Amino acid sequence: MAKITDAMAKTVTEQRLGFVASVGPDGHPNLSPKGTFIVVDGNTLAFAELRSPNTVRNIAANPAVEVNFVDPFSRKGCRFKGRARFVSKSEEEFARLRRGFDGWGDLADRMRGIVVITVDDAQPLTSPAYDMGTSEADLRRQWTDNFRRMQPGGRFMEPA
Repeated sequence: MAKITDAMAKTVTEQRLGFVASVGPDGHPNLSPKGTFIVVDGNTLAFAELRSPNTVRNIAANPAVEVNFVDPFSRKGCRFKGRARFVSKSEEEFARLRRGFDGWGDLADRMRGIVVITVDDAQPLTSPAYDMGTSEADLRRQWTDNFRRMQPGGRFMEPA
């Protein structure tokens, strides 16, 4: 079983938004962003099921998933491959897992369940820009500038 390192756990905690790839009934990938990730332990991730009927349906038929987290400014992150399962509110395990979402306001009241991912493989992700000698400071500056140009109203504005 893979180990979620402290650095990976920090990325998950700070970014929260993970992109979950599951396999649909037609055999095609289904990619869906989930913004409620927590690290349960060194081998387990979970997210609140709020509006994920396709993901839940897919993992019921095929539990294989991959989840990616990326810091958009440093262009670093991590990827996890594993097996997912759905824990409904009616299951005893739900109450224990739900504690991981304490402090998230009314989120627990809105959850239909929790998707738990047992991680089989955990790997870091980095941009190819690092291979060319670009520093993290340079990438952060570049992408911060890019996001600033995307203002106002989230529309991309050409640099002056």
